[in-house]
Amino acid sequence: MRLDRWFRQRFPQVTQGRLQKLLRTGQVRIDGARAKAADRLSAGQSIRVPPIAEDDERPAPRPQALSESDRRFLHSMVLYEDGELLILNKPSGIAVQGGTRTQRHIDGLLAGLATGADDRPRLVHRLDRDTSGVLVVAKRRSMAARMGKLFQTRSVRKIYWALVTGVPRPPQGKVDAALVKAQSPEGERVRAARAGEQEEAQSAVTHYSVVDHAAQKFAWMSLKPVTGRQHQLRAHMAIIGHPIVGDQKYRSEAELPEAIEPRLHLHARRITFKHPSTGKQIDVTAPLPAHMKTSFSVLGFEVRTDGTAGEG
Repeated sequence: MRLDRWFRQRFPQVTQGRLQKLLRTGQVRIDGARAKAADRLSAGQSIRVPPIAEDDERPAPRPQALSESDRRFLHSMVLYEDGELLILNKPSGIAVQGGTRTQRHIDGLLAGLATGADDRPRLVHRLDRDTSGVLVVAKRRSMAARMGKLFQTRSVRKIYWALVTGVPRPPQGKVDAALVKAQSPEGERVRAARAGEQEEAQSAVTHYSVVDHAAQKFAWMSLKPVTGRQHQLRAHMAIIGHPIVGDQKYRSEAELPEAIEPRLHLHARRITFKHPSTGKQIDVTAPLPAHMKTSFSVLGFEVRTDGTAGEG
């Protein structure tokens, strides 16, 4: 097992960024030697880990109170809520976390809901800035850790809808292509691992199904990721020669009908899992964003009134 995967299983509260800092500063060691995320562990090895609290995230700056417009914006996204969880319908175009040039993001808005150190809402997983759809948020750190374990053990079922160029053959299949990070003119991206890159590669598996298609030019896809790698669905569709419409990073350059916007057509449609506290089956579906709804209409795709097309 890779060291970073070992960490995710045993310390789910430690973010990838936090782990990288621990590694860079030599605070994690294997048999006394400095460690790397991709190091493979063997039975009997000694792993030195610095003291890690239940919540080892860097203390966030005191959040400012949300404006009334931000509160309305958050409220408009809520698909499901109970005492421990929030499930949002994230719009396309807003980041889930901040960065060098990102001031307004979901995580920052959620921080404005906190009333104490323990009840700051925490993201359980991530979506790309331009991917829309279901996003799970834990209201407390203990629930974030429990949900993190569900994701790590693949006990969460996720279904994405996408519009891709061309029509994959066969119409149902599996993409099993390990991925590695690489730099490109468009910034950081992932690509299929090459011979000799096994140490850095992350296994990635996606099941796909063609729901409908318009001639041989475009296909409505139902995508079910088994793993949850960065940009996995976007990279896998590009690898099999059918990039997602509007994906500039993974080179979707198809000529589009005038009514179809050149925006990423990838939507986290549905999520199902067993509630860690109640055992209740949670099953939440997010409606399509406006630009995808328009594209489906232009291409003659019909979503059934029960919204279950392509989700079997």
